[in-house]
Amino acid sequence: MNTKLIAGVDEVGRGPLVGAVVTAAVILDPANPITGLNDSKKLSEKKRKLLAEEIKDKALCWSLGRAEASEIDEINILQATMVAMQRAVAGLSQQPQLVLIDGNRCPELPMEAKAVVGGDGLEEAISAASIIAKVARDEEMAILDQQYPQYEFARHKGYPTKLHMEKLVEHGACPEHRRSFKPVQRVLEQH
Repeated sequence: MNTKLIAGVDEVGRGPLVGAVVTAAVILDPANPITGLNDSKKLSEKKRKLLAEEIKDKALCWSLGRAEASEIDEINILQATMVAMQRAVAGLSQQPQLVLIDGNRCPELPMEAKAVVGGDGLEEAISAASIIAKVARDEEMAILDQQYPQYEFARHKGYPTKLHMEKLVEHGACPEHRRSFKPVQRVLEQH
């Protein structure tokens, strides 16, 4: 019996004003099911962390891909997300025959790929990818928070919240802020 290897891919961090866009690719093991997989945004932080560990243990393989803030500024967030997805798929230790991508577009890949709108709530492999990517990016925001405590990144994860905007105006941009994003540009013009 030859089952098709299917990878799920999702991204986290298109909307924030700081840090990398992080993607994950996961090939789940059909013989080793994981219960509770869902869109990472619908899970508590504690549940996400527990599931991320279980996914890493039980999946056939998984990989993270990323595009840094400087790349996002250079080629735009959409293109940077596609590059990060390509990197995640390329990093898998097993080559999938099919890649399911959350959203409405696919990066160019050397195998069949399908975009699945709302896929992080529909396809378990995409749910798994969304969880791994979210946990990884949140951990990066916690590290960034230690480097630049004045921005309180651990609280808003880099999203353009009222608190983040206030801190950005007060302190200007740090090196990891995305210079091409309008709210950051406006603050840089004022400083």
